Amino acid sequence: MKKLLYIFCMACVVVGCARMGQPDGGWFDDDPPVVIGSNPVDQSTNVSAKKITIYFDEFIKLEDATNKVIVSPPQLEMPEIKATGKRIVVELQDTLKENITYTIDFSDAISDNNEGNPLGNYTFSFSTGDRIDTMEVAGYVLDASNLEPIKGILVGLYEDLADSAFKTKPMLRVSRSDSRGHFVIKGVAPGSYRTYALKDADGDFRFGQKSEMLAFNHEIYVPSSKPDVRIDTIWRDSLHIETFRQTPYTHFLPDDVTLLAFTHIQTERFLLKTERKDPEMFTMFFTYGHPDLPVIKGLNFNADSAFVIETREEQDTINYWLRDTTLVNQDTLRMELTYMMTDTLGNLVSQTDTLEVLSKIPYAKRQKELAKEIEKWQKEQERLKKREEPYDSIYPAMPLKPSVKAPQQIDPDKKIEIEMPTPLQRVDTAAIHLYSMIDSAWYEAPLTFRPIPHRLRFYEIQAEWRPGIEYSLEIDSAAFEDIYGHVSEAYKQGLKVKSLDEYSTLNIKLSGIADSLPLRVRLLNKSDAIVKDVLAKDGVAKFEYVNPDTYYLSALIDTNGNGVWDTGDYDADRQAEAVYYYPREIEIKERWDVTQQWNLTAVPRYKQKPLAITKQKADAEKKLRNRNLDRARELGIEYNKTKTIKIDKEEK
Repeated sequence: MKKLLYIFCMACVVVGCARMGQPDGGWFDDDPPVVIGSNPVDQSTNVSAKKITIYFDEFIKLEDATNKVIVSPPQLEMPEIKATGKRIVVELQDTLKENITYTIDFSDAISDNNEGNPLGNYTFSFSTGDRIDTMEVAGYVLDASNLEPIKGILVGLYEDLADSAFKTKPMLRVSRSDSRGHFVIKGVAPGSYRTYALKDADGDFRFGQKSEMLAFNHEIYVPSSKPDVRIDTIWRDSLHIETFRQTPYTHFLPDDVTLLAFTHIQTERFLLKTERKDPEMFTMFFTYGHPDLPVIKGLNFNADSAFVIETREEQDTINYWLRDTTLVNQDTLRMELTYMMTDTLGNLVSQTDTLEVLSKIPYAKRQKELAKEIEKWQKEQERLKKREEPYDSIYPAMPLKPSVKAPQQIDPDKKIEIEMPTPLQRVDTAAIHLYSMIDSAWYEAPLTFRPIPHRLRFYEIQAEWRPGIEYSLEIDSAAFEDIYGHVSEAYKQGLKVKSLDEYSTLNIKLSGIADSLPLRVRLLNKSDAIVKDVLAKDGVAKFEYVNPDTYYLSALIDTNGNGVWDTGDYDADRQAEAVYYYPREIEIKERWDVTQQWNLTAVPRYKQKPLAITKQKADAEKKLRNRNLDRARELGIEYNKTKTIKIDKEEK
């Protein structure tokens, strides 16, 4: 019995000494793991071994090593990186290069196994030569179209300054951007370099596919360093600052390289797919458009004049509307399709394919569903007849239902857009009316009805919308008739334009770039969406009829004048069209006439986009929790970290 009691007591002692938390009110373990040694030693020279072992003072874990751990120079064969107990083992698979510094950047991937205390940004380095290179090159990678930070893109240096190096040689040293788009390339030797960014799809550390996002510039960077001082804030607790401490450090330059990334326009043309979701039409999807539309030869139908063709301006997506209801009811359309396609040599050649286009909903199923609807309608008419209420004896034809985007409140510079569900064969513009109320009486107001270019089924109504006036848009029945004979019903919508006192005007005076450049300035909402878009004239962008709200600004150097952002081309040495963001929000209130100065280049591009409209948010920084401060307050004592840890270890 005494022996059992002795064993029980000893077990309790062991459990008490092994505790990791503070169930009895003791102190937390808030210390990060500490590196206590490695083989080879960190910053060793003349290293020939490809296996690196790093030892810690406690059990550790390694988070997302594939994405977070970066080995430089880049490894064509993926290194094996494992965390086991109190050590990390890295085995390089590539042959070691001579006389070069290797860095293994663990970022913030290392933490202790039990409490998750982060080690912080940790880098291990060694050299196969007789010196360690310690220079760094840092900066940011942004999406050229909207200045969003790009997370996880590869960034590399080239000592070869020729443009061809990016396509023919792997990067010399690499890093990967974090959630802020920030990167640091470490272990750089003295010299001159060019910097590139790449979404490396095939893992060869060079630009080889036009589908790979990339960034480049012609800047030549010469790494350097200088002694500097940073101000560190020492917190007493989570709310109170204890003091500020000046910490000397080595400041590596450049630290503000800015790379603007883009993806090439797809130049390899092929047919992606053909689908027929609706029986009335089928769609062909190509990787990109071509001026010559495909030629269709029907194999089980006559393709002559069989279609109304609807394309986007790019002509990469083509809708074929079937004119004849006989073809609409035919489940399978077999055809011979001739179109331009890229061959294995990269040349556009004529290609002929045989296709079978199947209706997603078979004719028999559609007829069955229609029969159910008719039966339901007939029962309803029978009920009306028994109640001696008005009823119909003929099943009504399906009306055409245009989508009229006419808001109840419309701004003076807006247009009304109408989308037709199917192509039209007839429009009666005399059946479209606009009335304005003046002195309590309705008067007909002029309007313009016209199709929207490159959008077959879309139309717009433009009118002189006068502030403070009520309008009524009225469309007579049968104003529109589609290619299947369906006609529209009558439509009526009231609209009102607010008074001028409810609007404001915003004038943006621009500087920082040449006045001769074609500059489009965009007024943006809180979702980074364009509210208004104007072309600057004489260095001024003027926004009229601005509703009270909080806005942001962006600007586009519209080099080709097409009104939209255009991507770049590496082979043509052409950057994507330049985009800028005003770094602050702009608040607009009623009856304000606001004039704002904007120097587009006064703030570096990586600092321009306001955080409020940046979609790629920075990941939360891993920090030591220091929960013992709160614990000390609970106990009513002053917390001294060094002393507490010492006492705690002595107790154990």
